[in-house]
Amino acid sequence: MEIGSKLKEARVQCTMTQEQVAEELQVSRQTISNWENEKSYPDILSVIKLSDLYKVSLDELLKGDIKMIRHLAESTNVVTSNKKLLTMIALNGLLLILFLLFNGIIAQNKYLIMICASTAIISTTFLFYQIIKKF
Repeated sequence: MEIGSKLKEARVQCTMTQEQVAEELQVSRQTISNWENEKSYPDILSVIKLSDLYKVSLDELLKGDIKMIRHLAESTNVVTSNKKLLTMIALNGLLLILFLLFNGIIAQNKYLIMICASTAIISTTFLFYQIIKKF
């Protein structure tokens, strides 16, 4: 059984409406509906609150739903996120140092200038992507 149907079943057994659950969790009724219809997934804190509210163990809610477990793993994996961000910062720093060291050679060749500028733009774009994704 998927998380959405488990959440709906637990809510119905507690004789609560989506509106009541939303009020308890301080989210919109549409958010509860989206979770139950699996259009989106709750974050780990909401899953814990739902478990307490419905008096259902986390095990019962989460086990067997591969998509939900994958979602929680991705959203809570801070170490991997930080490694990617630090790698992109280091790469950008290294590129800046290389550009400064080889400025004389680069400035004399228009193709090298284009390649270096493209590399700088791409690496900076990935850095900003990692920063935005983190926050």
